[in-house]
Amino acid sequence: MTKDTPLSSLGFHMPAEWEPHSAVWLAWPYDRISFGSLNEPDGKPDRERLTRVESKFAEIIAELSKSEQVELLVMENQEHSNILTNIRMLPNVTIHEVDYADVWTRDYAPSFVLDGDGKSTAVKWEYNAYSKKFPMLIKDNGVFKKLQQELKMKMIEPGMVMEGGAIEVNGNSTLLTTEQCLLKRNPNLSKGEIEKFFSKYLGIKKTIWLKDGIMGDHTDGHIDEVAKFIAVNKVVCAYEDNNKDENYEILKNAYEFLKAELLEVIKLPMPHMTYHGGERAPASYVNFYIGNKVVLMPTFNDPNDAKALEIIRSQFPNRKVTGIDCSDIIYGGGAIHCLTQQQPVA
Repeated sequence: MTKDTPLSSLGFHMPAEWEPHSAVWLAWPYDRISFGSLNEPDGKPDRERLTRVESKFAEIIAELSKSEQVELLVMENQEHSNILTNIRMLPNVTIHEVDYADVWTRDYAPSFVLDGDGKSTAVKWEYNAYSKKFPMLIKDNGVFKKLQQELKMKMIEPGMVMEGGAIEVNGNSTLLTTEQCLLKRNPNLSKGEIEKFFSKYLGIKKTIWLKDGIMGDHTDGHIDEVAKFIAVNKVVCAYEDNNKDENYEILKNAYEFLKAELLEVIKLPMPHMTYHGGERAPASYVNFYIGNKVVLMPTFNDPNDAKALEIIRSQFPNRKVTGIDCSDIIYGGGAIHCLTQQQPVA
């Protein structure tokens, strides 16, 4: 493992999500705080939520494992449910027993990139549990350092704080992010200085900075709830039609900014889910995952579910697009893109 290794001479490159994967990384849910009491009224935990979430994870893993290798983190030294026992029996699923706090591998796993020789490298950003908002999650910064032998590739640490959900790339040297998230994570860095990290470690030549993420998002504005590349010059963008909604101006501004960048922009409607306590859930259909042969899109038992699925299916005619009910998973703060991290084919 090396720190601050010069990479510009290697032609470093981060492929787009729709390019072929050798694997996808997930972490099995086990925590009854994340999936039981979090975002519930005080003293009223949902004691059955974890079991329902496990069933949805099993559904996700079963779909993904049909066309790509699933690398699954499982909490070490702990008894697990029969649901996980069945998952262990699936082909194309490898179990890694390790100590971890949360399931959002997108945020604490490395960004997997290719060097000039086409070899894989793991770029491990610093993870500080969303600006130290959740101290019990800090240990996840070390999970993939412990797994370096299993990764079977070089790992580098640039030293900048960033979660994987804070960036979207088009595989052609362009990156999307938000000012709200990355400037908060790195208060001592300017946008220009952050862009130098993107250039050096991801091969990025152009960074498109949207201003804010959606309301209610504990990640402080992750881009993967707002907009996502689905082709080199095409993005889907969450859009709110109700001008009284608190996300209306945020998403209208994002849409117009992306159009001004001469991108083709496809509008996706917004779901409108609230937690049992009345707080708005950070639900967005943009938080889908593009697998080798499937696209898994979150649904929320919302009237806009069917419309969003129709739009995504129209954009991916050569992949099977499946809706996964994330109305329980979202109680942990994220959805499908948040809980997956792709590893491109070297």
